[in-house]
Amino acid sequence: MPVGVRPYRILWPYFIGVLVVHLLALLALFPWFFSWTGVALFVAGHYVFGMLGMTVGYHRLLAHRAFTCPKWFEHVLAILGVCCLQDSPARWVAVHRKHHQHSDEEADPHSPLVGFLWGHFGWLIFENRKHSQADFYEHYGNDLLRDPFYFRLVKNGAWMWVYILHAALFLAGGLTLGWALSGDYGQGVQLGLSWLVWGVLLRTVFVWHVTWSVNSLTHIWGYRNYATRENSRNNWIVSLLAHGEGWHNNHHAEQRAAAHGHKWWELDPTYLTIRLLAAIGLAREIVKPRCWTEK
Repeated sequence: MPVGVRPYRILWPYFIGVLVVHLLALLALFPWFFSWTGVALFVAGHYVFGMLGMTVGYHRLLAHRAFTCPKWFEHVLAILGVCCLQDSPARWVAVHRKHHQHSDEEADPHSPLVGFLWGHFGWLIFENRKHSQADFYEHYGNDLLRDPFYFRLVKNGAWMWVYILHAALFLAGGLTLGWALSGDYGQGVQLGLSWLVWGVLLRTVFVWHVTWSVNSLTHIWGYRNYATRENSRNNWIVSLLAHGEGWHNNHHAEQRAAAHGHKWWELDPTYLTIRLLAAIGLAREIVKPRCWTEK
């Protein structure tokens, strides 16, 4: 276990939040909360919030600066990432950068070599006192906190209110549309709750486990293209679910590269999206893997 978690103390806001969202997402099992538009929002949300927010925004742009973009667009991507309920951009980036510096060592915040469940989500629900110290942010996230936008998201848990607001917008949108189309307020409530359950809660849980699988599964199971100093692996299944994030050994070998799929058959939808953003003028200075440029 990382030194910072001893003596062990549960981080109750995170524990309760993870538990409550999982329990509420189980409402998707009840037919009354089902709608095809809710399912469509689930699928679209995995791309818009899961890919654009987390993999393009939080990970490849903010954590690794694999490309540049206009500041306003960077902030839009960050807000989409906040809507995945995976902490503020500054804290997520700081934890991730520390993971890369100390990958699969004791100081790694979430190595599955401690245990699979620890690497998957256990590290989230135990307080790591090292991550509450000012020098943690100073060392790993100072570039973000110098931006007032990211500082405001950290201060007083403002990022949480962004998530709650976006959930309320899904609920209100479904309620309004359902009421307008049917003329029945009860139908509006049913559609609004289906959007909330499928488009927000179930999508949040799905994106959580996909993201957590990059921390856990891809340090245990898969193949290696590079002899890196840690246990990173390339995993097909995680890559399919996580928009190319599962080519994790490639990523650890070349951390700043925007492309995680290095072989022609290693499909990386996130990199293709970054290329699309470049084509419309929203991404510049894309960092390519050395194995491509050296050929």
